[in-house]
Amino acid sequence: MLLHDADSPAPRCLRMFLLEKGLALPSVHVDVFAGENRQPPFLAINPAGQTPALQCDDGRALAEAVAIAEYVEELHPEPPLIGRDAAERAQTRQWWRRVELNVTEFIHNAYHYAEGRPRFESRIPVAPEAAAGLKRIAQDRLAWLERLWGDGPYLCGARFSAADIWLYVWLEFGNAVGQPFDRRLTRIAAWFDRVGARPAAGRSRRPFAAS
Repeated sequence: MLLHDADSPAPRCLRMFLLEKGLALPSVHVDVFAGENRQPPFLAINPAGQTPALQCDDGRALAEAVAIAEYVEELHPEPPLIGRDAAERAQTRQWWRRVELNVTEFIHNAYHYAEGRPRFESRIPVAPEAAAGLKRIAQDRLAWLERLWGDGPYLCGARFSAADIWLYVWLEFGNAVGQPFDRRLTRIAAWFDRVGARPAAGRSRRPFAAS
C-alpha cells in the first residue's frame, strides 16, 4: 500500500489513526499548498483532488480519510479504534458522525471562507459572508457535544476511538486558525488535554514522508 499524505487536517486524522495502530505505511508527500493535488498525476489516483488517498496492493485507490480508516481497521483490527463488535462499532460511528456533521465540517468551511480564503478562492466557491455564522455554529455544537458527554474520559466512555482522533485534530486546527474552542467547556477541555498527551498526537503533526 502507498499513502498519499499531506499537511492538512484530514490526512493528519488518518496519520494519528495509523500511529495509534502502530502502523507505518509507505508514504509520499503531496504538496497541497503548491496545488500538487490538482495536477494530473494525483488526479489519476483521486479525481476529487483531495488528500489523503491510499493506493492498495491490488491497484485500487481509496479516498476520504474516514473510508481509509475503516479499511485499515478491517485489515488490522488490533488495537481496535472503531470497535471489537457490532455494538462498539456502532457507538464509535455514532460519535464520529456527530463530530463530523456538527463540528468539524463547520470549522472546515469557515476556514475556507475566512482565514483560508486567499488559498481557496481560486479553487472552490467561497462564501465569506457565511464565515462568522459557521464559526458560531461550530462553537454552539461543541457546547451541545459537551452536554451529551457521558462520564468516561472519551467520547465512547472508557474506550479511545477514531471519533476522539477526528475531534481532537480538528479542534487543534481550529485553535491554530482563529477558531479556538471555549475552554469553559470543562469536559471537552480536559479531554483535549488528555488526548493531546498521547504520543500519536504530537507525532501526527507532520506528514510522514515530509518528516
